[in-house]
Amino acid sequence: MTETGITLDPTLADPELDGDHERMSHIVLEGFKPEKGDYISAGPSVVEGMVNGTAVKALCGKIWVPGRNPKKYPICPTCKEIAEARGWKVPAG
Repeated sequence: MTETGITLDPTLADPELDGDHERMSHIVLEGFKPEKGDYISAGPSVVEGMVNGTAVKALCGKIWVPGRNPKKYPICPTCKEIAEARGWKVPAG
């Protein structure tokens, strides 16, 4: 997880997205901390998903149970575009 609460993780196949989506790392917003206030969860973390089999949701809308090493896959261009438009730092992928 990064400072902004964004985690990258690859996906498994989803019939509603093209086949390339399962071979990409997606960006999951796990939560955020407003300038004033406490951390606010935006949903299950990728680690929680891997440990408990809980589904997570990517910025692009992809929903899946994480289970692969995200460093082995390129970043989803839709997730990357959304994150960059919000001014978030996106790791090179």
